[in-house]
Amino acid sequence: MLKDKIEELKKKKDVVILAHNYQIPEVQDVADFVGDSLGLARQAAKTPHKTILFCGVHFMAETAAIISPEKKVLIPDTNAGCSLSDSINIVQLKKWKSEHPNAITVGYVNTTAEIKSELDYCCTSSNAVNVVKAIPDDKEILFLPDMFLGSYVAKMTGRKNMLIWAGECHVHAGITPDHVKEKLNSLVNAEFLIHPECSCTTPMMYDVANGSYKSNQVQILSTEGMMNHVKNSKSNEFVVATETGILYRMKQQNPGKKFIPASEKAECEYMKMITLEKVYNSLLNEENEVTVPKETADKARLAIERMLAIS
Repeated sequence: MLKDKIEELKKKKDVVILAHNYQIPEVQDVADFVGDSLGLARQAAKTPHKTILFCGVHFMAETAAIISPEKKVLIPDTNAGCSLSDSINIVQLKKWKSEHPNAITVGYVNTTAEIKSELDYCCTSSNAVNVVKAIPDDKEILFLPDMFLGSYVAKMTGRKNMLIWAGECHVHAGITPDHVKEKLNSLVNAEFLIHPECSCTTPMMYDVANGSYKSNQVQILSTEGMMNHVKNSKSNEFVVATETGILYRMKQQNPGKKFIPASEKAECEYMKMITLEKVYNSLLNEENEVTVPKETADKARLAIERMLAIS
């Protein structure tokens, strides 16, 4: 079986396999660690293995290469991109920064290494609120590239001096308030878990504040935050507003609970490009190595290390 061959190869070649929560079940099953962007970045930073095989999209493998420059980083498919990462380029960022020369630039981890090299802080959906809170109140902030996460962070921190780039993840942007309300109205006992990249995040915050829904019925969480919440919650039914790949891990770890996608169409075609056969080929041939130029990596590492230092 291919799975057995992968297990044998990764031991023989001293490889650790990291997989994002949105990967297909077969890929999650051969991974040594499955998690969100922040958790996997931390694993990449501390792994003793000489090679990292990153089952995710390209910017994630780049982040691992930046954090661990002494290690070889492989990705099963170099075409596994990200619509959110593509929503800003280096020319646009430099122009934006030049228009606000005293601002602190905070960028979501869903960005290229080149973009990260121009950031003051990197962040993930897990710690974006805490990163912004760590910046002095009188400092203007440029937040990029996700407008829905940015709006959520601005609301949670009360920041009025935060400018937000108008980018989006096409998968999360496609999960609308109508999807949410339809499921909530039909599943009255379910908890609703929303990823802050979703287009429904801001409307739902206002609906909760206005009393349309009970505050404990709607939770806005990162993917790892969702995993921790469902494990500890007394509820048995959850509607999940994020990429559907996470449902596999949720069901595995919580067999007595029911998980319903907010939108069955919320699938990332880039994440799904990683297959078990591609994992095997990348391991066997040590192909599709991801490298970042030293000057870019050294600058980007500062922003990433600041992110990792903030929980």
